[in-house]
Amino acid sequence: MMKYLQRLGKSLMLPVACLPAAGILMGIGYWIDPNVMSGLGTPSALSFFLVKAGGALIDNMAILFAIGVAIGMADDNDGTAALAGIVCLIGATCYNRFKNTKLPDALAFFSGKRSVAIVTALVSIVASLILFFIWPIVYSALVAFGESIIGLGPIGAGIYGFFNRLLIPLGLHHALNSVFWFDVAGINDLFKFWGTVDGAVYGQTGMYMSGFFPVMMFGLPAAALAMYQTAKPGKKKNAYGLLFAAALCSFFTGVTEPLEFAFMFLAPGLYLIHAVLTGISLAVTALLPVRSGFWFSAGFVDWLLSMKAPMAENPLFMLPLGLVYGLIYYVVFRFAIVKFNFKTPGREDDDELDMDESKVTLANNDFTQIATIILEGLGGKENVTSVDNCITRLRLEIKDYTKVSEKKIKSAGVAGVIRPGKTSVQVIVGPQVQFVADEFKKLCK
Repeated sequence: MMKYLQRLGKSLMLPVACLPAAGILMGIGYWIDPNVMSGLGTPSALSFFLVKAGGALIDNMAILFAIGVAIGMADDNDGTAALAGIVCLIGATCYNRFKNTKLPDALAFFSGKRSVAIVTALVSIVASLILFFIWPIVYSALVAFGESIIGLGPIGAGIYGFFNRLLIPLGLHHALNSVFWFDVAGINDLFKFWGTVDGAVYGQTGMYMSGFFPVMMFGLPAAALAMYQTAKPGKKKNAYGLLFAAALCSFFTGVTEPLEFAFMFLAPGLYLIHAVLTGISLAVTALLPVRSGFWFSAGFVDWLLSMKAPMAENPLFMLPLGLVYGLIYYVVFRFAIVKFNFKTPGREDDDELDMDESKVTLANNDFTQIATIILEGLGGKENVTSVDNCITRLRLEIKDYTKVSEKKIKSAGVAGVIRPGKTSVQVIVGPQVQFVADEFKKLCK
């Protein structure tokens, strides 16, 4: 079940990747004319065009998610699954099961992949009857949880932020995000912030996004500095290469996994502190008259583009707030690392993360060599049964877990290695994972 949910979370990233493009278009449009969609006066033609161009994606996100999930859950990512996905969200399951179906000669035209959409439609009828009774219960639970958070105000935002970080190791934080950012429970914080739907309240809308900016733009980079400065002298160079790139990624794009996975399993106590600090950030920011939003994540790019969004409130105040929070992160992380001797990058007791034996790093952009080292660390292509990737991780299935050498894999300069099961390995690469995955698949042929 966990493997299935993680794969589902990865599949959701395919349509989510469309959001940055839509956000950039709408952000520039609102930057040119903040009142473009207000109906007041004559809107700028250029801003209207840009906002509508972004809206063309946003307004059809339901279809994009149906297609993305279907392709992502299909065994071979075949486009036929996308057609089945339009019929039902369980299209990928039907595709995997019936893509090789052989029918009698009289019906041969509908054999194989052509049968998938037909079977999906039939299965959908049965699923709909079942969900008619089950889904109201599930939906009511989501709504009740969302409403309880709304009722708690800033404290509720803090609770959400805390659990948002705690669920990242399992890849299930996307499910929680959907409750608050989208329209699952009527909150729809993301779309209301950008003015694409009605119901926004100035000073309130955006409270489930704003608190992430101080953490991702300032807090985590400051934490990276603390980890670098507390690294052992002989390992600072290697720690610097990992931490600097991850901190830069967090600041500009809001993608935090490369940095978080650098200490999540090495120092779980420190990661718990990070989750608490994130919760506090969302609570404090929700109390203040400061609102910023994003389409992708709470990095500098999204912050800049959201400054003139309809529900943006004192976005420049995010800078002094972030600087203060960065100082808090630095002090707390440095104290905790030294006090409790957390094994952050560069502070390990052994040489497992010592990458001196290899000069290869992600910064070299030699993705073929990186993929080669990872494959060697997995025991060769004969030991690999499945290759997949999400936005930052290489997700692999193997035959024999005893042949896996984490030390060898980490010598490629990756952020970390996760072993969720005996036959599962996840390699934390970062935003460049697609290039590594492409080369890895070539090597496995």
